[in-house]
Amino acid sequence: MDKFTTLTGIAAPLDLINIDTDMIIPKQFLKTIHRTGLGKNLFDEMRYESDGSPKADFVLNKEPYTGAQILVAGDNFGCGSSREHAPWALLDFGIRCVIAPSFADIFYNNCFKNGILPIKLPREVIDSLMEKANRGGNATFTIDLENQKVVDPDGKEYAFDVDEFRRHCLLNGLDDIGLTLQKSDKIESYEEARKEQAPWVFGASA
Repeated sequence: MDKFTTLTGIAAPLDLINIDTDMIIPKQFLKTIHRTGLGKNLFDEMRYESDGSPKADFVLNKEPYTGAQILVAGDNFGCGSSREHAPWALLDFGIRCVIAPSFADIFYNNCFKNGILPIKLPREVIDSLMEKANRGGNATFTIDLENQKVVDPDGKEYAFDVDEFRRHCLLNGLDDIGLTLQKSDKIESYEEARKEQAPWVFGASA
């Protein structure tokens, strides 16, 4: 996955609590096992009319938020079912960071596995960031993972906590597969030894 170091861009304000994974990506779009192509259906029921036309009042349909890489949201973001398609849809749209007072545990964990940084900040801070995000294109935010801080459009800094191992993985672009491949020499060594000990496991005669 792509490394996450420093991100500067527009933040889309989504001032709603309990945004569940079915709101993020409705169940009818879960047929794919691919991580790409889901961005167009992100927040589908909030984003489109029944005839498929965009809802003019939904934040991600308004400029400059159509290209937002940061989302500021309310409490309990990502609740509901554990579908990994939710972070896939956010990432495919271009969202690399979600800032909220709290997250559902499974969604929170899935974000790190897919290159998205979920940041927990107090509600009063979220309220301030939400207000500044509403300024639109004149307000850019910076997310500095290395120094663990959010810098708002006025230059005010907010520190955030993140597990050191997860931080390491994001900074280095390591998902579960990437972490496994770091041990590829040991895996190959083990397999070669097993071929000697139990050749029948690998289709060879004893």
